Amino acid sequence: MTVHFIGAGPGAPDLLTLRGRDLIAASQVCLYAGSLIPTAILAHCPPGARIVNTAPMELDDIIAEIAAAHATGQDVARLHSGDLSVWSAMGEQLRQLRAMAIPFTVTPGVPAFAAAAAALEAELTLPELAQSLVLTRTPGRASSMPPAESLTNFAVTGATLAIHLSIHNLAQVVADLAPAYGADCPVAVVWRASWPEQRIVRATLGTIADAVAGSMERTALILVGRVLGARDFAQSSLYAPGYDRRFRPQDAASPFAGASQ
Repeated sequence: MTVHFIGAGPGAPDLLTLRGRDLIAASQVCLYAGSLIPTAILAHCPPGARIVNTAPMELDDIIAEIAAAHATGQDVARLHSGDLSVWSAMGEQLRQLRAMAIPFTVTPGVPAFAAAAAALEAELTLPELAQSLVLTRTPGRASSMPPAESLTNFAVTGATLAIHLSIHNLAQVVADLAPAYGADCPVAVVWRASWPEQRIVRATLGTIADAVAGSMERTALILVGRVLGARDFAQSSLYAPGYDRRFRPQDAASPFAGASQ
């Protein structure tokens, strides 16, 4: 018996990984975060599977479901939205499973920020504009923020920011970022990225509050940075004619000359 933690992706059912799909199809029990995962993904569950929406459940109740499946030798597909590495609450579940000696696996999923970037047709790291992407959030009821991880501290870097779970704090986000990024800095808010009802609002730090005006909540992602909509940016060296690399050595003296292709 194994518990398979699966990142179910940002919303579109066909953004589920093949591995995730196959693990769901092979598991007799499926626990899914019903508030964020489309029911179409549950179509991959095998006939007769026990399917449980964990949205209204507490941690102990979820662990009890897993323990019951473990006692009967049934594999469990534990579905979380997006990718499991950020804000999934997987860590606290794994801690208990380790203590109970219940085996598990972890399968990554397409994260929300990647789906939002795709919707915007944007590369979030452009040469000489930004080469770092910060995934962060503002304080909320479920979790506070360490003092050093403030938006004002991140703003000093000039990196592209992907601010999750914070649309309700949009006014504070603007106040924290505008001094460093400038009121003219591009902003995009993507609501329910990859879902059929996906919506995008593009503005600047100075205009985004009015542009959104309370029309989006919960599952909206805020992206901030000069890369958004940029057209005049430097070209990388990656595909430049004179760039010496393993698969395109420039001369016989190159350390990559003669390397296996």
